[in-house]
Amino acid sequence: MHKSGSSSALGPDGLDLTQAFFKSIMNAAPSSPTKRHNKISVVGAGNVGMAIAQTILTQDLTDELALVDAVPEKLRGEMLDLQHAAAFLPRTKIQASIDYAVTTGSDLCIVTAGARQINGESRLNLLQRNVTLFQKIIPPLVRYSPDTILLIVSNPVDVLTHVAWKLSGFPSNRVIGSGTNLDSSRFRFLIADHLDVNAQDVQAFIVGEHGDSSVALWSSISVGGVPVLSFLEKQQIAYEKEMLENIHKEVVQSAYEVISLKGYTSWAIGYSVANLARSILRDQRRVHPVSVLAKGFYGIDGGEVFISLPAQLGRGGVLGVTNVHLTEEESQRLRDSAKTILEVQNQLAI
Repeated sequence: MHKSGSSSALGPDGLDLTQAFFKSIMNAAPSSPTKRHNKISVVGAGNVGMAIAQTILTQDLTDELALVDAVPEKLRGEMLDLQHAAAFLPRTKIQASIDYAVTTGSDLCIVTAGARQINGESRLNLLQRNVTLFQKIIPPLVRYSPDTILLIVSNPVDVLTHVAWKLSGFPSNRVIGSGTNLDSSRFRFLIADHLDVNAQDVQAFIVGEHGDSSVALWSSISVGGVPVLSFLEKQQIAYEKEMLENIHKEVVQSAYEVISLKGYTSWAIGYSVANLARSILRDQRRVHPVSVLAKGFYGIDGGEVFISLPAQLGRGGVLGVTNVHLTEEESQRLRDSAKTILEVQNQLAI
């Protein structure tokens, strides 16, 4: 597929109009070679990939955006559709190709591509097909952008982040899974809705697997700086543990509900991944619950497993894991979640 980007060349002879339109001022120096130029590549032009791309563009997070997909016609259509919005967006060079060379020099590579489940297919067989797909995706990304950070969004995200790490040969801090960043946003929304406050004033994490064995860290939830559970206990306000469990179940089920209603999820994961991209590329050093190499944290020592933990993100990728105090029950559930992922992971041929 022919890739396309912005160009100042017009006419049959490729006349460059830049010099005709603009005349240099006297004693001008060339642009500084240290000027920072960001490039993001998104692999997979499906609903999730395009929601991420659109959100990245509207939030002005990159100077250059490259799209890669296996279906050239749809890919070109998506690229043109975004390019035609140029008058309404910050200036960004947008390119697309089935050739991974288009991703050359990327600061951040976001992988959303994944195989679709065939009717009657087991989850393990689907996962193995995704591993095979990643064997075609990760090596060329690494070859064209050896200093990039990999951000994996494809599901099951924890296992596939581990697969990407193994295939890339990168240090673990440069391979991150989107993990429970979105789950935690849903969690904060539900708590905020119960308390009638702004979700941005709620500090709450879902950790562990991005899936059924995820763990809600109730003990560390705060609203406006006030620890919720300890406040209720000091005020002798009764609450039922079953109510807390129901909120967590609602978080786990919320994606399934969206899928059952509209067929897929897209906008929330688009905002979630753009949020991570901002923290990484702009060195925000914010704490996000993302899938990281968890061995050695919170008693997880059974093997090399990626699960979501509160981690500080910056230009170097994962800068560190936050030492959040967990209750013994939360710690055990987190270890059980890691074990669940390892059991699946150990059945794969990588």
